[in-house]
This record gives sequence, structure tokens and C-alpha cells, in this order.
Amino acid sequence: MPEHGKPCAVVLTYDDAIDADLDNAIPALDSLKLRSTFYLIGSSPAVAKRLPEWRRAAQRGHELGNHALFHPCDGSLPGRGFVTPDNDLSKYTVSRAVAEIRATNALLQAIDGKTARTFAYPCGDRQIGGVNFYDQLKPDFVAARGVAPGLQTPGQVDLTNVDCYGINGHLIDLVKQAQQAHTLLVFLFHGVGGGHPLNVDLAAHRQLLRYLEAYEREIDIAPLVEVAESIQSYQKSGAARK
Repeated sequence: MPEHGKPCAVVLTYDDAIDADLDNAIPALDSLKLRSTFYLIGSSPAVAKRLPEWRRAAQRGHELGNHALFHPCDGSLPGRGFVTPDNDLSKYTVSRAVAEIRATNALLQAIDGKTARTFAYPCGDRQIGGVNFYDQLKPDFVAARGVAPGLQTPGQVDLTNVDCYGINGHLIDLVKQAQQAHTLLVFLFHGVGGGHPLNVDLAAHRQLLRYLEAYEREIDIAPLVEVAESIQSYQKSGAARK
């Protein structure tokens, strides 16, 4: 990306703070010295029970991102039968959503000692009663990741709703597209080798990581907070408009 002089950037993000992150994803990343972003739900049992492991992951350069305290999703939307009444974003007030996300930031800072981080919208939901709740949170984060797919140049990236690709069978093909188009590519994973209904198998994940390692000289592979800071500086400099 702009600061690092590499034509494209790839960010690996892992949602929901599950045991498979610590058991499978992080060891695979660390074995190749690749760094990524893990979006932690503040109330997740895998956070409470394994705090020292998350702290060590942060010390090795992984970002601990904010995925809200209870992962509230809009239960009024189609296909949202999994949303419980307690965690229904459509029943939230904006102030409650903001307060819970800021509480999660405090928890994450207690784990990693950092203040700069990114946010990921649970279920990609951005509004409460037609209001974008993240508008109040912009000073708290470098960027926010959405769920819509897309490859974008640094000048095109919307740091309040960064595009990403969920798991599919064309992981390396997407990287090749980003290399050719000189864009940002963000991956969204849930389970790696199990632990989640949205799962990528270990072999496919390992194959992707090995491809990225092989092309490190031309791909900026970093946590979203670092890539977003680079893009933010680029956009503020006016270079994107020239």
C-alpha cells in the first residue's frame, strides 16, 4: 500500500473470538511470520478463558479488533432467526451500542495495551432505526470493516465500511486479482479447521498463507489497523485526488 511501496495489500481477518483462532489460525500464521486481525467479541468464553494467549498473539503483532461486546445483529432482517431478543440490534438504542463497543475497547486495551484498532460490524449491520451508529465511534477507531465484497484502490476505500470477502473456494485467485489490479483485499474468516458453521478447511487456509508468504515482496500483508492507517494518511494527504 502507499506507505510501503507495494502494489497491493492483503488483510486476513478472523471473526468472533473462537477457540479455533487460537488453536489453528494463529499457529499457522505464526509459523510463517504473517500477522493478521482477530475481531473479538468481548463476552466470548474464548476471550475470558484464554486471555494470556490473546495477549501473546498481540505481542507477536496480531491486531485484536473490536467485534462488540455481545455481537448484536438486526433481528428484524430476513434470515435472522438466530438472533436472540437480548442481542437484537433493532431493539438497541444508539447510545447502548456505542457504550458496549467502547467497553469492549477498554477490555481490549487491558489485554494488549493498545489504543489504535479497528472495528468490525457484527453481521455487517450498520444502522439502528436508520441511524449509522458508527458515526459516533469514528474518533475511537482507525477504520471499520463491513461484509460487502470488493477490491478497491487506496483512494477508493471507505474507511467507515471497508469491503471484504467471506470464505470461498477461490482464495488464491482473489489474491492474484488484487495483485493485478493493485488493490486492497480483505479476507473474512470464521472457523479455520472447525469451530464455526462458516468454516474453511486447514489445507485451503495453509495454501493461502503459503502463497502470501511466497509473494511478500510485492504484497503488503498486515493487520487492518496498519493498512488502514496507511490508507488514511494517503487520503488525507490529497494524493488520492490528484
